Amino acid sequence: MSARSARVTVGPHQIVKVNGKPVFPIGFIKGPPAGSRTPTGGDAYREIKSNGTVFLQVGPKPRAPWDAEAQASLARTMELAGKAGLLAAISIPALQKVGPADRTKTAELRRLVRQYQHSPALAFWKVQDEPAWSKVSATAVERYSSIVRGIDPHHPIWLIFAPRGTVPALRAYNAAYDIGALDIYPISYPPGKHSLKANKDISMVGDYALELQRITEGRKPFFMVLQICWSGVSKPGKTLRFPTFPQERYMAYQSIIDGARGLVFFGGNYVRGLDARDLKLGWNWRFYNRILKPLLNELNPNAPVYPALIAPDSKLPITLAGSHTVEYLAREAGGYLYILAAKRQGATTKVEFKGLPSGITTGKVLYEPPRTVTVANGTFTDWFAPHDVHVYRFKMP
Repeated sequence: MSARSARVTVGPHQIVKVNGKPVFPIGFIKGPPAGSRTPTGGDAYREIKSNGTVFLQVGPKPRAPWDAEAQASLARTMELAGKAGLLAAISIPALQKVGPADRTKTAELRRLVRQYQHSPALAFWKVQDEPAWSKVSATAVERYSSIVRGIDPHHPIWLIFAPRGTVPALRAYNAAYDIGALDIYPISYPPGKHSLKANKDISMVGDYALELQRITEGRKPFFMVLQICWSGVSKPGKTLRFPTFPQERYMAYQSIIDGARGLVFFGGNYVRGLDARDLKLGWNWRFYNRILKPLLNELNPNAPVYPALIAPDSKLPITLAGSHTVEYLAREAGGYLYILAAKRQGATTKVEFKGLPSGITTGKVLYEPPRTVTVANGTFTDWFAPHDVHVYRFKMP
């Protein structure tokens, strides 16, 4: 393996590691065009990289040919991503369906893997998108994965499910991937039309994260793919709509609380979502600067909550009373106890957290300065309105 190549592994507790270092990956489908600029003239890739361990899905569009032009475009993208310190998930739709007797495609896929397995930008190999919904069998997906794994064991296989199908049906694909994901875009008119389930609130994101836990049986990490823009709001005749900052923040933290070990943001390149300035730049910088950047500032490696994002779940006997609609997660890292909590829809309510270690008397509510909570006998209380997120940090005694 090249000294410059990135080795991506999955460690204990389904924590993703890059070159042995635990990370919380942030992905974009798709990111800014290779070689493009930000609205202020900066390098687009370097701006995106400022958010931590960031990867882009790269490769041709669905149904696009894998020709000389597509290969040259991928080579340039991988080169520029590597120079900026970005990672990439390579997705070549024309090579993802490889028949058992398809020698030409098999040879080309092997050539592609050998070409990029030592690239400093490579993070993942992406299999067929939403295979169950696309009626691509688990056997066919496993065939692709087997070819890739036979050449490159140092980069995981990544699979994204659609919000469709039963848990048993989707479990059939578990042997074909190392890191799972599911895309769910709840912001639309009417609300929640991306999902067929009864819950049309944005809390459906958590429903699908919990479903991914059941699909993966707790044995594989997964990412949640969240909305910038999607076809349900961007096609002609649809009402264009984007998440607000509180909505995007809630969906991100709910995903983490319900098990996600990374987040991916989809649709920044949808043309109908771009204003005149961003249309020239090729990406939705308006949404990024107004909504995503403030959120990612809370989740990047310099943020106070980041140690909790790359830690195992705490075994402390922390419980919550007062509401069945507040979800929470406790983790310990760097001498601190973190509790991340988010409320689903419903009435504003006061809840009580119990089971904190004795000796803790106060804690910070991160990102809500100067607010704190007082702890007595291992217990504290706080209020939650619908879709509220509170991130607590306590110095361990």
